[in-house]
Amino acid sequence: MFYFIIRTSFVHVRQTIAASQSSNLLIFKRPIGLRLFSNSSNGPSFTVSYLINKCGFSTEMASRVSNFVYFETPEKPDSLIVFLENHGFSQTQIANLIKKQPRFLLSDTKKTLLPKLEFLYSIGFSRPELAKLLSSYPHLLKSSLKKQIIPSFNILRDLFQSDDKTIKAIKRFAGILVRDSKSYLYPNMNVLRGIGVPESNILMLLYRHPRKFLYSPVRLKEIVEEVKGIGIDSSTKKFLAAVIALRSMSKSTLEKKFDVYRRWGWSDQEIREAFQRYPSCVTASEDKIMAIMDFLVNKMGYHSNLVAKQPSIFSQSLEKRIVPRALFARELLSLGLVKDLKLSVLFDTSEKVFIRMFVDRFVNKAPNFLKLYKEKRKISEKN
Repeated sequence: MFYFIIRTSFVHVRQTIAASQSSNLLIFKRPIGLRLFSNSSNGPSFTVSYLINKCGFSTEMASRVSNFVYFETPEKPDSLIVFLENHGFSQTQIANLIKKQPRFLLSDTKKTLLPKLEFLYSIGFSRPELAKLLSSYPHLLKSSLKKQIIPSFNILRDLFQSDDKTIKAIKRFAGILVRDSKSYLYPNMNVLRGIGVPESNILMLLYRHPRKFLYSPVRLKEIVEEVKGIGIDSSTKKFLAAVIALRSMSKSTLEKKFDVYRRWGWSDQEIREAFQRYPSCVTASEDKIMAIMDFLVNKMGYHSNLVAKQPSIFSQSLEKRIVPRALFARELLSLGLVKDLKLSVLFDTSEKVFIRMFVDRFVNKAPNFLKLYKEKRKISEKN
């Protein structure tokens, strides 16, 4: 069930070794950056000491980072740190950026970084927003402003017809500005169009999950064909939810989750129908599936097949929602205040609606119900 091919590729990496005439360093050029190893045995290098004292790195982290950058004077590293501080970066954000892109310590901030920040400010990013974005995804600052960042932004703005939506999509995953649109974004959009996904749904997916458009279009095509074969209408939002669910894991992981459901007596047909009703039921971890089924079946007495008809349960928190509500419902049943409770009503309603329906409703008959419910929540969260 739900088979799709995992394609693997092998990348052949070429290394070029060059001897540095000025500092007795061996320079290894790799795709992940410039890695430098000092031949000196005179103790910690200036780079390591700087990273420890100025950036707050541990000795181990400083040593690791120093494999990718080397300097003997503080001028350029100081310049970067002052530059980032002036743009509202916290010490933690500066440290995170340097860990991910150590070579920025040697950059000309005014020439290579400032124009990119100024552009991002101009399209609507605030300083705190930009500091958060760039400290989590500093690779954006390595891309060409004129050849990559601006064209990518314009493409997204043309699609969304909104600066605000474009900025929010970038906040969700800044990599959407870095990857080549002709190789990823457009081909993936065309895959979805070709199978009948409405344009409005495609743009909704791009807005909420931009990262999903940066994978191989070949892989996406395999997945959408699989979802269509399961019987989910491609014109519905549920179709995209199913695509996201299958895209988030390997075939082997998916099969392990199916095996967990089978252990609780679900047939393959019931698993298929559960996925059709609520595709995200396969995104719960194996441990979470086991814990929820154990509680509902063994402790609360629900039949396993009844749970199969309400797969949205597996997206809820066991401790914060399922356990306290189930225990509270048992109190209502024991007092004869309700005769039956559907799982959907019990677990899928919002907290506000649940309290109105099952707590406030019986406040005259049982004034302490709200206190009782809150106590069960506290007990559940502690266990």
